Amino acid sequence: QVQLVESGGGLVQPGGSLRLSCAASGFTLDYYAIGWFRQAPGKEREGVLCISDSDVSLYYVDSVKGRFTISRDNAKNTVYLQMNSLKPEDTAVYYCAATSLPCGWGPYEYDYWGQGTQVTVSS
Repeated sequence: QVQLVESGGGLVQPGGSLRLSCAASGFTLDYYAIGWFRQAPGKEREGVLCISDSDVSLYYVDSVKGRFTISRDNAKNTVYLQMNSLKPEDTAVYYCAATSLPCGWGPYEYDYWGQGTQVTVSS
């Protein structure tokens, strides 16, 4: 059974950090590009950044550059999203997704999705 499971979300104060994990089962992440998306209440799901199967990172949201980084550990079949200097506007449900295509910003380009993890940035 193909599955992606996110973890690591929670409540954090502005300026704080979180690391999200995206663990895959039922398939090997090595040959997939993995994207992180987020969806805030009342807004559409947006692509945040993606890591290719050759470990190239692409950013789709300018506001996270310099604050968010994506990495993968193929031995653990897991992708990580390190989020630093968090802001209230980063509050959203964060999803990871896998595609056999190159990285893309559109949700329709991805084959497999996790269930999401809530990130709330508030004092």
